[in-house]
Amino acid sequence: MNTKLARHFIFIAILSLAPFSLALAETAPVTQATNIDSASPQGTNTADQPPIISDGKNWYFSWGYSRQYYAPSDIHVTQPSLGNNFTVHNVKATDFHTNIPETIDSTLNFNFFAPQENIRIGKFMDAEKTFAIEFSLDHTKYNTNLDQVAHVSGTYHNAPIDQNKPLDKNFFDYKLHNGLNHIMLNAVWLNHLYGPKQKPGDLESISRVGAGILMPHADNTIDGHANQLGPKWVNSCCFASNDWWQIRGWTVGVEVGLRYRMTESLYLELTGKEAYGVLRKVAVFEGTADQELWLTEVIMSLGYLF
Repeated sequence: MNTKLARHFIFIAILSLAPFSLALAETAPVTQATNIDSASPQGTNTADQPPIISDGKNWYFSWGYSRQYYAPSDIHVTQPSLGNNFTVHNVKATDFHTNIPETIDSTLNFNFFAPQENIRIGKFMDAEKTFAIEFSLDHTKYNTNLDQVAHVSGTYHNAPIDQNKPLDKNFFDYKLHNGLNHIMLNAVWLNHLYGPKQKPGDLESISRVGAGILMPHADNTIDGHANQLGPKWVNSCCFASNDWWQIRGWTVGVEVGLRYRMTESLYLELTGKEAYGVLRKVAVFEGTADQELWLTEVIMSLGYLF
């Protein structure tokens, strides 16, 4: 169902942007022909005209906003001092999105890590600008749904457990809330679809394949005990058990969508992403948690070529 949602977003984008691209594509040759005829009686091949996007614009940067959808997953908790070694099965979780006014307010105050934002920095590796290498940061968020009922098995307070339990704020409130951060290196391919190539009105398909690390911020209460982490900008990163952000796993993902050139340098991008992540030794009170998860993400970005 989540994958279908991402496909619907992409399909809608094609339908909405294609008419503008086609209109630009129809008018561009007429303008070129007029200029050629007035400048040179003999005419010139339009293929020789330099594109508006100059050869110097080999880098790009984008900032975007996203929504995430998670498949149910198992979370294994180990707390030796409490006699806990149990698994919570098929846990349902959601993201923690901000509304539009909150997102605008955060952006105007240069607090770019409050929303679920997405950053891309890439460099084209060929003259045609169809292949790039890219660094990406997806500041996603993960929160287990409170008051759901899940099956719990293993050892709880040094006694066997194999039963359904409600996941309330006291027993199991598990968050990766100041970021389930996907930090990745991507290979990127672009393919021209409609409109003038590398000019305003250009519509391209874009696809990414990447891999990297997961750097979450764990904020949870397990069995009545909240985990304790250091101050955000004192113990910030990356391997200590009380660091604010901790490198705790790896991720791989694929992303497909559309990129629409609005001006010489500005573009809009709409993509859907599927990612698989493995988390190990996420901090909980006097213990750790392990998890594997599937993520579907829908991303809208504004980018700049330079």
